[in-house]
Amino acid sequence: MPDPTVSHRHIDLKGLRLHLAEAGPADGAPTILLHGFPEFWFGWRHQIEPLAGSGLRLLIPDQRGYGLSDRPKGIAAYHLDRLAGDVIALADACGLTRFNLVGHDWGGLVAFWVASFHPERVVRLAALNACHPGVFGPYLRRHPGQALRSAYAGFFQLPLLPERLLTARRGRLLRALMRGSSRPGTFGEADLGRYAREWLRPGAVTAMLNWYRALAQLPRERHPPRIAAPTLILWGERDQALQTGLAEASLALCERGRLQRFPQATHWVQHDAPEAVNAALIDFLRS
Repeated sequence: MPDPTVSHRHIDLKGLRLHLAEAGPADGAPTILLHGFPEFWFGWRHQIEPLAGSGLRLLIPDQRGYGLSDRPKGIAAYHLDRLAGDVIALADACGLTRFNLVGHDWGGLVAFWVASFHPERVVRLAALNACHPGVFGPYLRRHPGQALRSAYAGFFQLPLLPERLLTARRGRLLRALMRGSSRPGTFGEADLGRYAREWLRPGAVTAMLNWYRALAQLPRERHPPRIAAPTLILWGERDQALQTGLAEASLALCERGRLQRFPQATHWVQHDAPEAVNAALIDFLRS
C-alpha cells in the first residue's frame, strides 16, 4: 500500500528523467536525501515521516540508473561529476538555491562531491557510512585491511559476470548480502522483495554496477576542495565494507565536521538504528 505521506512524480533534467519522492511541508527547509547501493528512494523509509514531521521538506530521488529513473548507457554516464550534476539540476528544477544534503553509502559519496565542488549550494551536509571520494584511494593504499574489504568492488569491474550472479534467482545473492551485512531482522522478506523488483528491471543492475566502474576511472591526482558547509558523519561501527578510519580521514576535508559513532550499528545505520539516526539528523539539520 502506498505511503500517504509521500508523493511521487518524474522530473526532467535536461535529457535525464528522474523519479522523485517528496514529503514534508512545501515551505520547510529543503533537504535532498541520496540513497546508496543497492537501494532506491525506499531506503529512506524509516526517516521520511520523522524528518518531514520535524518541518523539513524532503526530496528523495531514485538516482540515475536506479528505481524508476532513467538508465543512461555506458560507464562514463556514471562519473561522479555527472552524479553530482544531477543533484544540482534537481535543485534547479525544484527552484532551490540552497539545500541540505544527506547521503548514505554511494549517496554519501555524491553528497561529499557536491559539497566540495558546489559549496554555494549546500547549507548542511550529513553522510551516513560514506567517505569523501577524495580520501578513499589514499586510504586504501595505506590500509591493506580496507583493500580486502573492498575486494567486491574489484569483482564489479568485470563485464557481464557480476550482472549474471546478482540477478540470478531473483536477486538471491544481493538479498543475502544485505541480510548478512546488517543486524538480524533489519531487512524483512517483504522489504527485500521490494528491492528485488527494482534490481530485476531491464538494465538496472548494469547501471548500478556502472557507478563502481566509473569510480575506478576517477583520476588519482584530482584533489577536491575542502568542504565549507557544517558536516555531520554518522557511522555504524560494525560496517563490514568500510573501516571507521575512512570517516576520520573524511573529516580532514571538512572545515566544520563532526563524527557521531553508532557502536552497535552496521553499514545500514539508518535501518539498524532509525530512531537515533533520525534524532541526530533532525537536531543537525534544524540547528
